[in-house]
Amino acid sequence: MLTILGFAMIATFLVLIMMKKMSPIAALVLIPALFCVFVGKGAHLGDYVIDGVTSLAPTAAMLMFAIVYFGVMIDVGLFDPIVRGILKFAKADPMRIVVGTAVLAAIVSLDGDGSTTFMITVSAMYPLYKRLKMSLVVMTGVAAMANGVMNTLPWGGPTARAATALKLDASDIFVPMIPALLVGLLFVFVLSYVLGLRERKRLGVLTLDEALEPQEAETVLVGAGGTGDGNGKTPVPATGGAGTDADDQDDDDFQGLDPNRATLRPKLYWFNALLTVSLLTAMIMEWLPIPVLFLLGAALALTVNFPRIPDQRARLAAHADNVLNVSGMVFAAAVFTGVLQGTGMVDSMAKWMVDVIPEGMGPHMALVTGLLSLPLTYFMSNDGFYFGVLPVLAEAGAAHGVSPLEMARASLVGQPLHMSSPLVPAVYVLVGMAKVEFGDHTKFVVKWAAATCLIILAAGILFGII
Repeated sequence: MLTILGFAMIATFLVLIMMKKMSPIAALVLIPALFCVFVGKGAHLGDYVIDGVTSLAPTAAMLMFAIVYFGVMIDVGLFDPIVRGILKFAKADPMRIVVGTAVLAAIVSLDGDGSTTFMITVSAMYPLYKRLKMSLVVMTGVAAMANGVMNTLPWGGPTARAATALKLDASDIFVPMIPALLVGLLFVFVLSYVLGLRERKRLGVLTLDEALEPQEAETVLVGAGGTGDGNGKTPVPATGGAGTDADDQDDDDFQGLDPNRATLRPKLYWFNALLTVSLLTAMIMEWLPIPVLFLLGAALALTVNFPRIPDQRARLAAHADNVLNVSGMVFAAAVFTGVLQGTGMVDSMAKWMVDVIPEGMGPHMALVTGLLSLPLTYFMSNDGFYFGVLPVLAEAGAAHGVSPLEMARASLVGQPLHMSSPLVPAVYVLVGMAKVEFGDHTKFVVKWAAATCLIILAAGILFGII
């Protein structure tokens, strides 16, 4: 009976959020609460929730302060020279432009938010693609794949969800996965090079002056703080910005990084760069827990860049929506995972899965999870996969001696494909700003994104990570 109710709870949760009948936060709270009553353990709901919230508090803190930190770094202009440098490198060579698109998307993805990454990348690169008549699906595909690989950062969403669902430390999941993820990112760069050569062969090479009108050379960009994998709040692109051909002005409205925004701190650029490098180094070396690092980093970044209290409040307010959405999701997940575990449903479902999976596949549950992550994270949201499916797979794996850490790492490999899923709001920002039909983007990117996922999985197995 517990097995049936467990699967019914997960199915109800998935259907409601996939059909957009409920928000993920509401579904994470109300559905398990209802099923807890069905199981006959409604009196223990409070205990389940408190236990879950206690265990998830560090993850919520990490996400909250990572949002604030990278939001401030975008506000003060840390990424602006990178954007300008990539544009200068790309010139009017299609090959360089495609590679530059991948590099820019990967770098800006450090803030953990897909929507922000796509807004900045498209704002910077679209005028070049448009003027040179390059394939816009190449731009959207490369950007989505680069962001998908980088989306596995601990503050990006999937890693935090996996850590939340399995009650693990995010750094224990992510840090060992770095070599495999670097292989995946390298594949995206190599693929960008090949696609760029194809575009160069088709179009040839122009000079930068031929490619851009004077007004087009001034790329207008706007910072936006945020985090997550695109399943959260989706910013709506504003009109205005980057110049284009006179005949196409209504097709080329952008939102990006405004070069004259009041929050810029050019005199503090090297301080901010050093602070960010130090923060990422400390995270990789595990000198302190990730939540503590981002708490200290956010406090220091705000204090140095915005010494006046009203300015600090304004920056916090600017990123408050994303903070609330993401931290709220984590605490709501405490209800779902708490009920799933506390009532014994997850144990019952895992036992059923162990009986169903062929005996020979049991010791290879990490590989099975990695392969399943491709279709499952494409056809369902990350919330559904990590909170509904992964705990069950992890319990089944544990019965065969596969550690939860291996299962969590394997669950990340589907992210390059997930970022082009029709369930990810950020992808609509990408195709909308690039004026690309979603069907065309999907047709182009699915095969390459799936190949990227499989290469990450193969590298993880080869390096002994998975």
